[in-house]
Amino acid sequence: MFSRDHWPTAAIWQLEEPVDEARPFLIPKREVWEAFKSVKANQGAAGVDGQSIAEFEADLEDNLYKLWNRLSSGSYFPPPVRRVDIPKRDGGGVRPLGIPTVADRVAQEVARRYLEPVLEPVFHPDSYGYRPGKSAIDAVRTARERCWRYDWVLDLDVQAYFGASG
Repeated sequence: MFSRDHWPTAAIWQLEEPVDEARPFLIPKREVWEAFKSVKANQGAAGVDGQSIAEFEADLEDNLYKLWNRLSSGSYFPPPVRRVDIPKRDGGGVRPLGIPTVADRVAQEVARRYLEPVLEPVFHPDSYGYRPGKSAIDAVRTARERCWRYDWVLDLDVQAYFGASG
């Protein structure tokens, strides 16, 4: 068998290795590799640590191993996000956008890849936020169709319901 030092990084992380049973979370290393490939394809800016995808990739094997180790052992804690203020389209101020680190985006993708197939089937069909294959435009289309079908409206003030002040 080859040693870790003699294999290209892609080959190492594509191996399907048995998971150490002593770890509380059974996360195959391949899942972390696939998650990284997805994050890389999406591009994105550096997080609070200033590390770009290219810089993360420069020490990919070590970065992915450390992340996998923390995720599978349950010791992973996400770092803070970098706040960037994005101007609103109407020119009326800005909205804050949180940019996670590359490692945190990989960790989020690992979690998404595990949770989405489990949770997606139990979501209500009218839930449109952050759902695969659904968008805000789909929600508006459904609302318009129902406006023609029903002659009543339910208006809720969610902010007042939770006691938040505007």
